[in-house]
Amino acid sequence: MELYEEILVKALSQQQAEVTFPNLKLDAQALVREKYYRAVEEIRDIIRDMSLTDPECYQKIEAIIACLEETGSDGGARHDWG
Repeated sequence: MELYEEILVKALSQQQAEVTFPNLKLDAQALVREKYYRAVEEIRDIIRDMSLTDPECYQKIEAIIACLEETGSDGGARHDWG
């Protein structure tokens, strides 16, 4: 079956593809803006949280990175801890 899949993938990769989302009400740019605006709001709330002591600052950074990752981005190579 592996050879069959390889041939099928190659054949399909040479064809034009079209993806549509008929129920999507926002264009791609507006959709990304909305998602990132919500992420920035969450980051702001994390930074404003004065209930954390200074030793807990790394938790703020971790929460910000987690928020970024939730949007589909990441912390890059520097975020290789827990």
